Amino acid sequence: MTDVDLEIQASDCVAIVGASGSGKSSLVNLLCGIDYPSAGTVLWQGRPIRKQVEWARMRRTQIGIVFQEFNLIPTLTALENVELALFGRGLSTVRRQTRAAILLERVGLEARMHNRVTTLSGGERQRVAIARAIANEPLLLLADEPTGSLDSVNALLVADLLFKLHHDAKMAIVLVTHDETLAARCRRQIRVKDGQIVEGAGKAVIAPSIVGAAGS
Repeated sequence: MTDVDLEIQASDCVAIVGASGSGKSSLVNLLCGIDYPSAGTVLWQGRPIRKQVEWARMRRTQIGIVFQEFNLIPTLTALENVELALFGRGLSTVRRQTRAAILLERVGLEARMHNRVTTLSGGERQRVAIARAIANEPLLLLADEPTGSLDSVNALLVADLLFKLHHDAKMAIVLVTHDETLAARCRRQIRVKDGQIVEGAGKAVIAPSIVGAAGS
């Protein structure tokens, strides 16, 4: 990525759009600290974050990430996969399991929570991944091609769920996608080509900044 100047607002709904290899995922990796810029600065709530340990802590507590390929542990149940996100919060086993069950009910999987994820459909696995991503009530939810590996019916169900979570929880959401229909449902579209933002980097709403990246 070069010449990046981007700000994500609190409660924003942003699509990062571009062809494969355009730099979409690289931009998201910068926004959540998986990758670190060779030049420039990434700010979280106005504060520069320079250490990987700080980013790791924020990914556990303030940033939720949904991956295209789910990244679930296949030997565990849906409930156990979501429960893993709650370790380290000082919760008892009963409270972790109760919280995980509530989250799975929220994404419509109350009847499947005790099934191993290998027995679930692609759409159901992605809903488990979403429940895991929101387990710690993040300020920012990043979804990297969340519907890319799903059929059209499940893709619509997952997209509807993400937008409902954005609306109900007022969390900022960033969707990485090459799907123009999905992108059009977002408040703002940021277009990436050849490692550069070519459209849509300007601010869309007046609200406290959550995360921003600037530099080359």
